[in-house]
Amino acid sequence: MLYIVGLGLGDEKDITLRGLEAVQKSQSVYIEAYTSLLSFGVSSDGISTLEKLYGKSVTVADREMVEEKADAMLSEAQNSDVAFLVVGDPFGATTHTDLVVRAKQMGVDVKVIHNASVMNAIGVCGLQLYRYGETISIPFFTETWRPDSFYEKIKRNRDLGLHTLCLLDIKVKEPSLESLCRGKKIYEPPRFMSIVNAIEQLLEVEQKRGESAYDEETTCVGFARLGSDDQVIAAGSMRELLTVDFGPPLHCLVIAGETHPVEREMLSFFAVKQ
Repeated sequence: MLYIVGLGLGDEKDITLRGLEAVQKSQSVYIEAYTSLLSFGVSSDGISTLEKLYGKSVTVADREMVEEKADAMLSEAQNSDVAFLVVGDPFGATTHTDLVVRAKQMGVDVKVIHNASVMNAIGVCGLQLYRYGETISIPFFTETWRPDSFYEKIKRNRDLGLHTLCLLDIKVKEPSLESLCRGKKIYEPPRFMSIVNAIEQLLEVEQKRGESAYDEETTCVGFARLGSDDQVIAAGSMRELLTVDFGPPLHCLVIAGETHPVEREMLSFFAVKQ
C-alpha cells in the first residue's frame, strides 16, 4: 500500500490520527519537500522532530526524486507499506496526482489521508470560499523571464467579482541554469517569494498590460505561516501591504473581488494599521 498522507499547515502535531497510524505501520516514510514546507522546513532538526513523533526514520524526497525516480518508491510499495507525506493536503499539487496515476499503472494500492491546506485555510480572513475563482501561481521573475499568463486569470476572476488566491513561488534544491548548461547540477540556495515581492511583480505586469485588472488600491489579504501559532494576516490595499513586515515564509496573497458586508466586516479585523 502507498499511503499519501496530508500533514496540514503548521507543525508536526497537525497530522491526523489516521495519518499517524498509517505512518507508524509503514516500512518506509518519505516527506515531499518542494511544493510546500512545514514551519520548521526540512532541516535535520525538523526531520528529527518528525522522527521522534512517528518513531520512524523519515527520508526527504526532493523534486528530482519524486518526478524522476518515483518508480523505486512505488516498487517498494508493491511489497510493503510506504507512507508519502505531503504538507497541506495530498492534492494541493498536481505532482501528487501524477504519483497516484503512476502507482495505479504499476498495480500499487493507494490510500489518501486528507488534511487542511491553504485552499481552505484562507477562509480564516472572512472572504467566503465559494466566492473564489481560479487559483494562480506567481513565479519569481528573472532578467530574461517575466511570465504574466496569470494576469488573464486574475482579470477574469475580478470581472466575475471573484477572489483570487495567489500561491507564491518557492525554490528548494533548484539547480542553477548555468550548472545545467555545464552538465553538472549545482543547487541554488532556497528562496521563498514574499508578499512584497509578489505585489511588486503584479504591479509591474499591470503597468505593462494596462487592462485594469487591479491597481495599487485594490484590496488584498496577505498571509504568512498560515496555520501556525505565529501566523500573520493583514488586509489592505496593495500599496498598504507593501509596508507590512510579514516575517519569515511561507507567504500567500489573496486579491479580493466584490465583497459582501459580512466579508468586509471580517476583513476590518485584519486591516493594516496606518
